Amino acid sequence: MVLEHYISDLLYRYNCVVVPGFGAFLTQKNSAKLNVFTNTFSAPNKSIVFNKQLAINDGLLVSYVSNAEKVSFETALVEIENQVKAWQDVLSQETSLHLKNIGSLSKNNEDKILFQPANETNYLTSSFGLSNFNSIPVTREVLKEEVVQIEEKVPFTISPERRENKGFRPYLKYAAILMLAFSTGVTGYRAFQQQRTNEQVARQDAQEFVNKQIQEATFFDLSPLELPTVTVDASTISNVTSLANDNSETHYIVAGAFRVKGNADRKIEQLKANGFNAGYYGTNAHGLHMVTFDSYTNSTDALNALREIKRTQSKDAWLLSEK
Repeated sequence: MVLEHYISDLLYRYNCVVVPGFGAFLTQKNSAKLNVFTNTFSAPNKSIVFNKQLAINDGLLVSYVSNAEKVSFETALVEIENQVKAWQDVLSQETSLHLKNIGSLSKNNEDKILFQPANETNYLTSSFGLSNFNSIPVTREVLKEEVVQIEEKVPFTISPERRENKGFRPYLKYAAILMLAFSTGVTGYRAFQQQRTNEQVARQDAQEFVNKQIQEATFFDLSPLELPTVTVDASTISNVTSLANDNSETHYIVAGAFRVKGNADRKIEQLKANGFNAGYYGTNAHGLHMVTFDSYTNSTDALNALREIKRTQSKDAWLLSEK
């Protein structure tokens, strides 16, 4: 049994092949390289290393040998152990152990195994058919230097050519100028028309986007900005309170607006379960169904309730007042 043959087969498919009781052969993928000194291109490959510490049987090599030799697992393991013993005898005699297509192993003075991988086999399947090659150096700079040297040795001058004016050539010059002006005008007009078209398309896209956002909204917040607190005297407060009570206004604390009526109904049931006198206000200008926490006839009570709801329930709540 040629054990290195089976190890070589497995190195194409696996990154680690353990030889029980001997060690493991590991592969590492390397990218393509360029040797700038020899102008040699190397294809991507797998480099092989040996690790003596990984000697525990993982079953990979034994199973492969068992299937290839058509013997039992135990028989294949015995054959591998015999082969490993023979390898160890060779290394103990201070000679090199050469494994075909894998590399050479030897022991140093410290009884450590040294491994020199073989480079003739590329175990990277994606690089199948690719081989190293040398490129011919480019001599472009050398030729340029030679041309410069020739120019320095043989100076020459360029004299302007005299041309006789023909009778029809001035007309050609004017015709060329007119054609250039005409083409510039046509190009500018086309650019102007294209800009106007782009602006119209942009406006249409923006309008369609806004309409789509309104149609797809499930909650629409129309809350105004909260006004700052103003300090006034007691008489002013009394007058404002009397005017507010005289105006028959109803103040609604809006909980949200919904595109689907069923969602509005479920929101009302939820708020009522939480102790609010929730109700259905109706639809707004966008066709959304509005739901309220509660309604008040006194503006002061409505503002106090709004602040409490914003603090404990929803920051999106807002006040809607109508006569």
